[in-house]
Amino acid sequence: MNGQPSLARHLESFFHHRLTQQRNATRATVAAYRDALRLLVLFASERTGKKPCALAVEDLDRDMILAYLDHLEHSRGNCVHTRNARLTAIRSFFHHVAASDPGSIGVAQRVLSIPSKKSDVPMPHYLSRAELDALLDAPSKSSPCGRRDRVLLLFLARTGARVSEALGVEAADLSLDGARSHVMLRGKGRKQRVVPLARDLVAAIESLLRESGIARHDPVPVFVGARGERLTRFGAIHIVRRAVATASKHMPELARKEISPHVFRHSLAMMLLQSGVDLLTIQAWLGHAQVATTHRYAAADIEMMRRGLDKAAIRGSAAHRFQPKDAVLSLLERL
Repeated sequence: MNGQPSLARHLESFFHHRLTQQRNATRATVAAYRDALRLLVLFASERTGKKPCALAVEDLDRDMILAYLDHLEHSRGNCVHTRNARLTAIRSFFHHVAASDPGSIGVAQRVLSIPSKKSDVPMPHYLSRAELDALLDAPSKSSPCGRRDRVLLLFLARTGARVSEALGVEAADLSLDGARSHVMLRGKGRKQRVVPLARDLVAAIESLLRESGIARHDPVPVFVGARGERLTRFGAIHIVRRAVATASKHMPELARKEISPHVFRHSLAMMLLQSGVDLLTIQAWLGHAQVATTHRYAAADIEMMRRGLDKAAIRGSAAHRFQPKDAVLSLLERL
């Protein structure tokens, strides 16, 4: 490899030193970067005919990265957001390569110059109160699995937590003290925030803890799978899909909507906004880094805009059409 350190060596130092020791990255970040770089290594191995362990840094040049990004979109069906997330992982890796291997700075700089791809920012989808209630009533109350499912859905709906935040909650993070009840959530970038708990959610959590034999201050996960392990993201997605399938039997319009765990977060934000809660409070509640992210919900609420028209007394009556006096302009207007 012409004296160049192997790609495997760079990958090992990137994950064990840069991400884990220097940046103290979360497990979710490490997993996301691992998946992005694993797919890249497999793609480069197939394109070059080399085994993954034989790849060098120069094999992952700008052209290879661009081809990989196109492969993600066109062959794997990834959206632009996922494509950009993979590119972020690659950039982080090549920042590490440039810092630790001066001979590879040229390759790294060309890769780092690849821009993110712009995409449309979709309007947030949200559920009406009737649709939300139908989903919360869908899980069976006669089985432990169904009761756990309902508590998880209720937690997502009442706290607005991201699915990773909800699944990361442990009994020690809960403070179940009547009207002052709250939960500590660990968000992106290890940021922590405290969110109040509604009364129906407090009762549901207390019942779940008793059934699971979990003490209130135990450092163990609240939402677990069949074998007692922490529930996974895929498990949560399956729970939501199962609830949608059940609820859509009585409310068919639910089957036509794209409903994921994140939709519960959007739905709470819209309910808070429509109830008159200000954007800064909603921003703190949801853990948004910028209020501009929270402002998307105001832009998505057409009913609030209609009420704004009424408050402004805008009648919408047609204005008088301008009639030009000049003969030439009059002629052109008649064409």
